[in-house]
Amino acid sequence: MSTAKGQEVYTISAATSVVACGVILSEDELGEALNGPVISILRDDLGNAQVEMLLTSLVTTEFEQERLQAALDATTDPEDWRVGEALAEAYLTEHRDCEFPWHGGRDLKNPKASAAGTDLVGFQRDSDASDAGARFAFGEVKTSCEEKFPPQVVTSRHGLSEQVELLRDSCETKNHLLKYLAYKAKASVWEDTFKRAAKRYLAEPTDVALFGVLVRDVVPSELDVRARAHALAKNCPPATAIELRALYLPSKCIPSLASRAKAAMAVGK
Repeated sequence: MSTAKGQEVYTISAATSVVACGVILSEDELGEALNGPVISILRDDLGNAQVEMLLTSLVTTEFEQERLQAALDATTDPEDWRVGEALAEAYLTEHRDCEFPWHGGRDLKNPKASAAGTDLVGFQRDSDASDAGARFAFGEVKTSCEEKFPPQVVTSRHGLSEQVELLRDSCETKNHLLKYLAYKAKASVWEDTFKRAAKRYLAEPTDVALFGVLVRDVVPSELDVRARAHALAKNCPPATAIELRALYLPSKCIPSLASRAKAAMAVGK
């Protein structure tokens, strides 16, 4: 299963490198995503496969195999915002040529905690680039069922607009994310991609792709992103690409995302 591209209902170009758009996902398209890539992200299927590969050789008895399987199957019930974040990651991966190789849940010692810092950290492929096409991609995600345009998660202090602006302007923040990925990249399958993106960043620290994704379950409105796009366009470095994307889900479905994801995860076991 895949994540549908959806129906684009509006596009706003605020500057050469700043764009905002709204996309509707139907009930069927949402269901397909939830039962496919979204659940895979929430469970961290790739990470579990790597853990299983590492530990399988240590298992010598049936009891040990059962305990290993129990450890691999251990999950926490997802919250609505976590499902929204996984949906945004799946969408950007499939439709914006992004890769977010390190699952944020791997950094949590307490599985019920919330990961601090930037929501999505990875790369965007760019076939036209002279350095084999990889630049850093950083994204923030907010999920809201508030019937307000834009919702508070966009406009409030530490909201989506402010977070993307920080990524645009703060070299300190981007340097921290560079180091964060560097710690994970050594001996990984994506080490070469990281090195290409890092070389490009060190040559020009503003050459990054920034995403702000708003997940909503209301009638689409340009008011969700229009003012933010124009604000972010002011003083935006020419090399920085900013995209604000509102994903509109079926009406009033966000409060049920967690239970739907939990049901899908149970079926997949």
